[in-house]
Amino acid sequence: MGGVSTVDRAERVPKQDRSRATRQRLLEAAVACLAEHGWAGSTVSVVAERAGVSRGAAQHHFPTREDLFTAAVEYVAEERSTALRALFPEGAAGDRHAVVAALVDLYTGPLFRAALHLWVAASNEDQLRPRVTELESRVGRETHRIAVDLLSADESVPGVRETVQGLLDMARGLGLANLLTDDAARRERVVTQWAELLDEALG
Repeated sequence: MGGVSTVDRAERVPKQDRSRATRQRLLEAAVACLAEHGWAGSTVSVVAERAGVSRGAAQHHFPTREDLFTAAVEYVAEERSTALRALFPEGAAGDRHAVVAALVDLYTGPLFRAALHLWVAASNEDQLRPRVTELESRVGRETHRIAVDLLSADESVPGVRETVQGLLDMARGLGLANLLTDDAARRERVVTQWAELLDEALG
């Protein structure tokens, strides 16, 4: 009996690994499709083809289109949050310019573009709206926590919470501007100005 369970375990682990790998490929492909083609052009079939899996396999992991795309944006948001924290393992209170630049980068890549398509779709899709609203709220809270930690901001001081939120709102605005044109030069000037403002506001 012990031998059978060992064999079962040996077979089960690779299968679980394959399942996780398939799920990850689907999530990454979904974000890429959403960023490139928008909601209308990002069907489960298109994502499955890009990920190199069958439509049936995609639906095994994500029964509905809404399941797939909300999970995809959440997955990449978590990956980006982890990467952002990893940039400053010892904290970064002494280099607020680097923190502001890293936060702005969060809103100028494919994740933001994909999330924007998801928001637009959610504004017109009743089934999607509550899921995206909840997801955006969760991602927003996490990004705010990371910003507070990296900036060593004391939110017990009046106005500090609003200052950090203003930074994130500004970063989102720069991300929107970057969708249409390469706004790198102006973005760098704004990042520099915000870093100086934060040094004054946060001490």
